[in-house]
Amino acid sequence: MSDEQEPQVDIQVGESRITLLGTAHVSRASAEKVKELLSTDEYDAVAVELCPSRYNSLIDPDSLARMDLFRVMREGKVTMVVASLALGAYQQRMAEQFGIEPGAEQREAIKAAQDSQRPVLLVDREIGVTLKRVARNVPWWQRFALFTGLIASVVSHEEVTEEEIERLKEGDILETTFAQFAAEQKHLFLPLIDERDQYMAARLLEEVQRDGHENVLAVVGAGHLKGIQRYLEQGIEAPSERIADLERMPVPSAWPKLIPWLIVCLILVGFGIGFYRSPALGWQMVADWVLINGGLSALGALIAAAHPLTVITAFLAAPLTSLNPTIGAGMVTAAVEIYLRKPEVGDFGRLRKDTTEWKGWWRNRVSRVLLVFLLSTLGSAIGTYVAGFRIAERLVG
Repeated sequence: MSDEQEPQVDIQVGESRITLLGTAHVSRASAEKVKELLSTDEYDAVAVELCPSRYNSLIDPDSLARMDLFRVMREGKVTMVVASLALGAYQQRMAEQFGIEPGAEQREAIKAAQDSQRPVLLVDREIGVTLKRVARNVPWWQRFALFTGLIASVVSHEEVTEEEIERLKEGDILETTFAQFAAEQKHLFLPLIDERDQYMAARLLEEVQRDGHENVLAVVGAGHLKGIQRYLEQGIEAPSERIADLERMPVPSAWPKLIPWLIVCLILVGFGIGFYRSPALGWQMVADWVLINGGLSALGALIAAAHPLTVITAFLAAPLTSLNPTIGAGMVTAAVEIYLRKPEVGDFGRLRKDTTEWKGWWRNRVSRVLLVFLLSTLGSAIGTYVAGFRIAERLVG
């Protein structure tokens, strides 16, 4: 990679100088450039395009092996963990194909800073906050398509293309995955790219103002350099306030939370009308509800290769949990799967390697629990709507 492809910009902020180095996250040359700059001892602090969780993952790649599955499910973080595993699989696939380790320049910056006892500044926004803001910016009916698109695009037997490598020279893996959407859709571009440019600029200003660093080297993806430069030159009056604004979750509309309860009310009213007209009709509707809702949830568990008793549990639990929006079928089926096939230490240890290929998701007991949770929940959700329409047909038929 030439120097032209590794842009470097110096920005004076009061008495401090911030050097923005635009790097490619999949380039050995970028890592060498970082090493070269830090060997001059010119900088008294190093900033990297990482958030705390990504930093911990980088320096402790086996952190997922210590996760508490029940806690992950209870806190609603299953999709986040699955997305993290899928992105990790993409990194591993690229490393095996090209002999390139994504994030090498960040590792080099961290190592050089630690060796010389210079502070490492984590200036990127938490990946979980970014993904949540992306999801909140997208209409609810598009969220599932985005999530499945993310998984499908990074967990594949296909080789990484030259086009993907070129895109990775401009941004990180998360941006590359959504690149086909982000450029055209403002609701994706803002939280994924522009907001992070603002956030990193504000974090750099906050660190300089608070600790008085005279010379800071900021190692960021080349695709972020111009945006960060623009916000630094424009100036941010209250960096801490801007950071707080960019970390704040948009207030969700109340009506999506009411929909499950409304559906439950409609189903129960439908049962009541059916039994009022005829006990036979009422029991037909109950049978529809159990067979459709339970059947589709069981099908989801079956696709996830769940234990036969877990599949039966999905069939029995889904019709009941669907009438109580506070608990999902996935919580029940995952708990049963863990009891019947408790993941072993080796499953956690092999988790990252196993999830680099499709069959590994079903072979590893940890990832299979996650699949059981997701697919039985999805089956039950679909079953709720299908059964609801079937009940409505019987009432008007």
